[in-house]
Amino acid sequence: MDEMWSFVGSKKQQRWLWHAIDHATGAVLAYVLAPHQDHALVSLINLLTPFGITRFFTDAWGGYERILDPTTHVVSKVYTQKIERKHLTLRTRIKRLARKTICFSKSILMHDIVIGLFINRYEFPILP
Repeated sequence: MDEMWSFVGSKKQQRWLWHAIDHATGAVLAYVLAPHQDHALVSLINLLTPFGITRFFTDAWGGYERILDPTTHVVSKVYTQKIERKHLTLRTRIKRLARKTICFSKSILMHDIVIGLFINRYEFPILP
């Protein structure tokens, strides 16, 4: 699991993409677009419950340590390289996620729709 920062209108209106990938395949399992708060992480964990995940690999953000069970939580940058690579891909393909650009969202609704549509289109393709 990891989170990625962006903003809407100005840097005072922060939005975060929270998502989890399968460590073995790199496939996105679930994502949440929300503020950088503990309840957003709880929402993501609730989406992951049906997968029966037994181990979570994250960075050292305090919310992970507060919410995840220490017996199933591993803090290490070694295991978050795949998801960090996904962040770079998203920032390259969706210009409104780049920090220095004239393309940015003016409303939270449009910001979440554009990012959500991109993730749904490229991470969950329709099988022929």
